[in-house]
Amino acid sequence: MTIDNPFGQVLVALITPFTADGEVDWPGVEKHIENVITAGSDGIVISGTTGETSTLTDPEKLRLVEVAKKVANGRAKIIMAGGSNETAHAIELHKAAVKAGADAAMIVTPYYNKPTQAGVLTHFRLIADATELPVILYDIPGRTGIPIKYETLLRASKHPNILAVKDAKGDFSEVSRVLNNTDLLYFSGDDANVLPHLAIGATGLIGVTANITAAPYRQIVDAVNAGDLATATAAHKALEPLVRAVMTHVPGTVAAKYILHGLGRIDSPRVRLPLVGPEENEAAIIEDDLALVKDIPGVSFDNFRPDRNAAAGGALPKVAGTTR
Repeated sequence: MTIDNPFGQVLVALITPFTADGEVDWPGVEKHIENVITAGSDGIVISGTTGETSTLTDPEKLRLVEVAKKVANGRAKIIMAGGSNETAHAIELHKAAVKAGADAAMIVTPYYNKPTQAGVLTHFRLIADATELPVILYDIPGRTGIPIKYETLLRASKHPNILAVKDAKGDFSEVSRVLNNTDLLYFSGDDANVLPHLAIGATGLIGVTANITAAPYRQIVDAVNAGDLATATAAHKALEPLVRAVMTHVPGTVAAKYILHGLGRIDSPRVRLPLVGPEENEAAIIEDDLALVKDIPGVSFDNFRPDRNAAAGGALPKVAGTTR
């Protein structure tokens, strides 16, 4: 059976723009969503890792879905991410996401409490049972402490609402095995590995660097869809220094906001504590990588004006987040 794709192919793991004092910049959110859709994104992942889900309140997460749905106006799918390592909390959050207008949900492996694979599977099934939303499972053991093992993916794939996996594990042999033995769709969850994932059968990507420009990813996906590996490879190579700048030296959220602010795309590079802006040496390395970026669609660094002082430190919001 071939599964229809209800998610899109070029999905941006959206940053959440903040004001300088750490509150959500709602006009900035609308502007940024419009920018990434215009650049070629057909899916928006709200309040994921890149969106600083751990320090957002549930009302903020749900309002982000509502705002994204309004701005997208049918041009992109809105996927509610974040979740919780408490199953009951995650269930209620995803029920509320339906009312807010989400088109799909992304469920992360329970983090910190490190359940067995039976517990992981039960967590996924109960959340997927709670709504009719199509579900992407998020496999990122580097952050959660545990992987979603092959056998668990096989069993999860039997659930009618679990349709896809965001893979940040990077085990390409396992990806191939899952693709061979299930109907799950795969999305690359590692910006550096988008083309390798697509080359072995992935459907698309959920990318951080796409906040800066989604256009090259649209180019890569369209080229792969057309069987044009040469064009896809050229775009992949051109993106390499930008991906390195965003994903290598500091958390991707921090780098993406630093760069977007320097480009004049957001009003503040502020992140919420415990994240902090890049230190002097980190900012310098990011800027050195950006100097190597040449001729990629959707962005130019000719007028890049980074502000290390504006990015320094992190903010404590007025209301504490609710993710456990």
